[in-house]
Amino acid sequence: MTDAYSMNGRTGKPMLPLKGIRVLDLSRVLAGPLCTQTLGSLGAEVIKVESIAEGDEMRQWPPLRGGTGAPFLAYNRNKKGIALDLKHPEALALVKRLVAISDVFVESGSTGATDRLGLGYEALRRIKPDIIFCSISGFGRVGPLHNAKGYDLMLQAFTGMMAMTGEPGGGAIRSPFSPIDQGTGHQAVIGILSALLERSRSKEGALIEVSLLETATHFLSYHLQSFWETGVLPQRIGCGHPSLVPYQPFEASDKPILIGIANDVLWRAFCKEFDVGHLASDERFATNPKRVQHREETVKIVQDLVKDQSADALLVRLVARGIPCSPINTLRDLSEHGQLAALGIFPEYAHPTLGVMKAIAQPITFNRRKEQVDMPPPMLGEHTREILGMVGCGVEEINRYIASGVARGHEAVDTPK
Repeated sequence: MTDAYSMNGRTGKPMLPLKGIRVLDLSRVLAGPLCTQTLGSLGAEVIKVESIAEGDEMRQWPPLRGGTGAPFLAYNRNKKGIALDLKHPEALALVKRLVAISDVFVESGSTGATDRLGLGYEALRRIKPDIIFCSISGFGRVGPLHNAKGYDLMLQAFTGMMAMTGEPGGGAIRSPFSPIDQGTGHQAVIGILSALLERSRSKEGALIEVSLLETATHFLSYHLQSFWETGVLPQRIGCGHPSLVPYQPFEASDKPILIGIANDVLWRAFCKEFDVGHLASDERFATNPKRVQHREETVKIVQDLVKDQSADALLVRLVARGIPCSPINTLRDLSEHGQLAALGIFPEYAHPTLGVMKAIAQPITFNRRKEQVDMPPPMLGEHTREILGMVGCGVEEINRYIASGVARGHEAVDTPK
């Protein structure tokens, strides 16, 4: 039998729908680099512009490998890197020459920063009328907070996420995987892809603006809708679900597992499996709204039913009944699971100084083929000479830029021992 899984997700014709598109990336940290990495993985040529001193600050975010931060490695593959001193007029002139041969420009600076550099949308339109300009910010480019610094943690606090995350009676809890940063990066990708499609019809560029605030608020859609309908603020309920019961971890005899009974059909299947069919017709538990109303009692009943069995045994029983469930894995468990290997989502690649590295592929499969890493994350200034050559700079001119500190070439980068 041949299917996407038995083929290991790695065969078939490669699909690079953005081949021929050039992206000029002046963003840094997480949302912007994730956006441009995604575009690069889809075939675009991405040119990452960094400062000549230290580059993107994520290069120094621990844990470090060979002097390079793991967060930088996670979000900057499939890019070429150039290092410029944007305080220098000649460096700004070089960026404008790159704009003239690019399709997309991505920035994530403070409000007004690109305008002060002469790299704002209106300025770039005069250079490349059909440029697609994507601006990523914390709180948006207009309004009373347009100058506020925006980081994922701040937006989790500002939007009420932290007020509803955690155990009952506990303090505020941060979601640790930077969901707002990552979500904003993906919103930027959606905007850019849409603008590229529109440009293919109208021949016109676009100004795209995304913000962490709007992304976080969008994530809260059904919570906000519920609040508007009831006037009741959501409370912290740990790993439980405000609208579904039972839908949370339960303690087996050896370790916890997660059981997710998302509808009444599943509830009846659960009751049948554990020989408590009478609960399926009990008016307190027969429907999900009633189980939500009697949350504590329902959770206690389920906990008492599963507490004396091992997690593995419970998982077998629940899976056989078609009831959603899961072990509560660690990252090691995830990394070593055969399902991830079958999907081909952990491609390996060779880094010129760090050796063999793992990556996380784009969670999209084209023609039964997962993304393979074509380029490792660039070392600071690694492609400066190549990129300056794209805009017609000769060897002597490039040497002058590097010698004068306008640009930084790869030869200026210390190779980790």
